[in-house]
Amino acid sequence: MNPSPPPRRSFGAEVVTGVGDAFRPVVRLLDRFGDHVILLARSLAWLPRRPFRPANYLEACEYIGVGSLPIVLLVGFFTGAVMGLQAVYAFRQFQLESFAGGTTGKALAVELAPVLSALMVAGRSGAGIATELGTMRITEQIDALESMAVSPLQFLVLPRLIAGMLMAPILSLLFFIVAMVGCYFLAVVVQHVDHGQFVLHTRDLLTTTDVAQGMLKSIVFGLIVTLIGCYQGYNAAGGGRGVGLGTTRAVVFSSVTILISDYFLSDILLRVMSSDTGVR
Repeated sequence: MNPSPPPRRSFGAEVVTGVGDAFRPVVRLLDRFGDHVILLARSLAWLPRRPFRPANYLEACEYIGVGSLPIVLLVGFFTGAVMGLQAVYAFRQFQLESFAGGTTGKALAVELAPVLSALMVAGRSGAGIATELGTMRITEQIDALESMAVSPLQFLVLPRLIAGMLMAPILSLLFFIVAMVGCYFLAVVVQHVDHGQFVLHTRDLLTTTDVAQGMLKSIVFGLIVTLIGCYQGYNAAGGGRGVGLGTTRAVVFSSVTILISDYFLSDILLRVMSSDTGVR
């Protein structure tokens, strides 16, 4: 006996199904965003509760800050050098090469230093956090903490979130300083730009507000990197392959989120500064 054919779906049902399939990635994205917000809120809720375990915070600061320092300084020096080189050659056409320091410093302080230092932290510390927590998850060490009445969020996640927000602006500031050293070396020593004019125009164009904007962005970027790394590691599954996928996702998602959030932060800060100065 031949089985009866499946009931034919109406045109309206097909349309609804097609629309649902089209919006499924958006729904999945919003779902993941909500999971990250919930993890952040649950972790920060443990901040005023005892025990505080300061050693965990110091260890996380050492891993994220000191561990990322060499790559941040190296990238910072050559970023400043190449920015200075391009600026000198561009301004030399108009006999304005002494402005290379000011323009490079402003670009570094507002955009390049916080973004590039955060990307370096994501590639080094964010991946390490995801791998470490992922390994603890698949080897049931996190379950063991819960069985001993120790909150994994307070013991593992919260120190890394706080350390990320504390160390990212420090790394960004060091990136900026070393990059300006590289710019000065390239412009003044190599390209023979006048030292006095270089320093004068740098002081005129670069303000403390520019540096403050970069520091504020770095705090947000540090939170993004550590939160995504902790989420991917904390929710890892599937053995060693799952840990590897979580590490890859942590680096990729952190990098993309940093660049996207940089645009919105820049737009918000520029609007705030324009309203304060009366510029429309």
